[in-house]
Amino acid sequence: MRYSKFFIPTLREVPADAEVVSHQLMARAGMIKKLASGIYSYLPLGLIVIKKVEQIVRECMNEAGAIELTMPSIQPAELWEESGRWDFYGKELLRIKDRHNRDFCYGPTHEEVITDIVKSYITSYKALPINLYQIQTKFRDEVRPRFGLMRGREFVMKDAYSFDVDDAAANISYQKMYDAYCKVFERCGLKYKTVEADSGAIGGSFSHEFMVLADTGEDFVISCDSCDYSANVEKAPLKNDHVAFSGEMKAIEDVETPNAKTVSEVAKILNIPEGDILKTMVLDVDGKLVAICVKGTHDVNLAKVKNYFGASVVDLAGAGEVFDSMGSPAGSCGPVGAKIPVYGDFAITAMGNFSVGANVKGVHKINVNLGRDFEFEDMGDFRNAEIGDTCTACGGKYQITKGIEVGHIFKLGTKYSESMNAMFLDNNGKRKPFIMGCYGIGVTRVVASAIEQNHDESGIIWPVELAPFKISVLPLAMKDKDVVDAAEKIYMDLIDKGIEVLLDDRDERAGVKFKDAELTGIPLRVVIGKKTLAEGKIELRARTESEATEISFDGCIDTIVQKLEEIASKA
Repeated sequence: MRYSKFFIPTLREVPADAEVVSHQLMARAGMIKKLASGIYSYLPLGLIVIKKVEQIVRECMNEAGAIELTMPSIQPAELWEESGRWDFYGKELLRIKDRHNRDFCYGPTHEEVITDIVKSYITSYKALPINLYQIQTKFRDEVRPRFGLMRGREFVMKDAYSFDVDDAAANISYQKMYDAYCKVFERCGLKYKTVEADSGAIGGSFSHEFMVLADTGEDFVISCDSCDYSANVEKAPLKNDHVAFSGEMKAIEDVETPNAKTVSEVAKILNIPEGDILKTMVLDVDGKLVAICVKGTHDVNLAKVKNYFGASVVDLAGAGEVFDSMGSPAGSCGPVGAKIPVYGDFAITAMGNFSVGANVKGVHKINVNLGRDFEFEDMGDFRNAEIGDTCTACGGKYQITKGIEVGHIFKLGTKYSESMNAMFLDNNGKRKPFIMGCYGIGVTRVVASAIEQNHDESGIIWPVELAPFKISVLPLAMKDKDVVDAAEKIYMDLIDKGIEVLLDDRDERAGVKFKDAELTGIPLRVVIGKKTLAEGKIELRARTESEATEISFDGCIDTIVQKLEEIASKA
């Protein structure tokens, strides 16, 4: 490709709304342009990389025996009502009406559609197993889209769905996808970790996330310092190894805490550590209000609360609901005398003489004790894991790293097949529901994640398999015929070898060409200058190297190809 005939609108300044490196560099390298919040146009350079990720995904999926199809992005409400998700998916589901006032949604995922397809055509165990996948644009109406393609509303996703006769067969399908995902991310040159995960709105019995490790990741990966256990923060279980408080119980008192709405504000007024305060959160659990208490330094884990109650939806109660149920605003709620069921985290067992909201605006109680002053309906694991918590698998200690979720696989079981009456006849002629699995890869997020892991102060450093072009050829004197002819020869010879090359044939200063080559992250740069060419030489420089190497112009193609292979082998 000739630069002058292509479209790469690079920028020197960082866009004001670009917070993370991948967003900044994709915008500056002319890969994406924001159209609306969380919605981007994929410009030519960006589209090339996205298509390369798609092809890697497609090859690995086909190799694993999956079959590609494409489903509509717009889905009728009837299917979602049949599965029971229309009322429970939440505000991320973009609901729309057609001209006949019929309800539809823009698909964030396709469990309902694929189940409807399979139940229409597959009626016998003889046609199983089958795994169908697509690579398609999705839409999820994120409450706070940010970080460019890492947390967009519209994005490209690969979603696959397996159908099996029983659990044993479903486990085999699940493992095939697990292995295929490992191949995808290895081919993409990513450093990743596989962690146990919560199934969330998709549902199912168990799942794994594939997390790209990056300091800018918005997800937290919990791992043990003594064994190979890993999980995301929503899933990581906590051991109930807390010793019950046995100290002297002090007399309970009410203390005014005017205008204090947070744990830190209450702690300052009472002059006590935040860990001596009980935090009470009022939650809406499938339409019923409950209160969950955790230590002031801990965070309530909504996924664990949801799993504890077997709920479809758990969310924070609205301000009005909190006041009506507790008699005070959220910052003053507490378990003593509460009129709704109250549950507590295991860690509270070890607390004594602590502070809680008095259920009166601007008032807290001090020297409160579990058992004497109130009781919980039940206690459980309701909080996020933290550094130093005990691993339930081996007794080691948890550590935390940041990551970016790029893939998620689920064993769904019969969640959708039973609700949508998707049945087949087994080998005994009995009707049974399909055992399903669901497997997603965020294609556009993989691109952003690769940049988060591979960049420097000058720009992107693409893994060779993802690079939009493998080599950039830079003639530095476009008015010098010898330089131009040499660049053209190298360019054409590399193309003849099937290598993707970008010839920077712009009449620009050398500094501009160098900056754009570094910004766009092409793995290998071939520089043809007037002086070096007069000596029968050209320069080679890998994107990861600080110095260029001079090589002979004669026979240079073999040397260039060898250098590219060397770069790829180090990835």
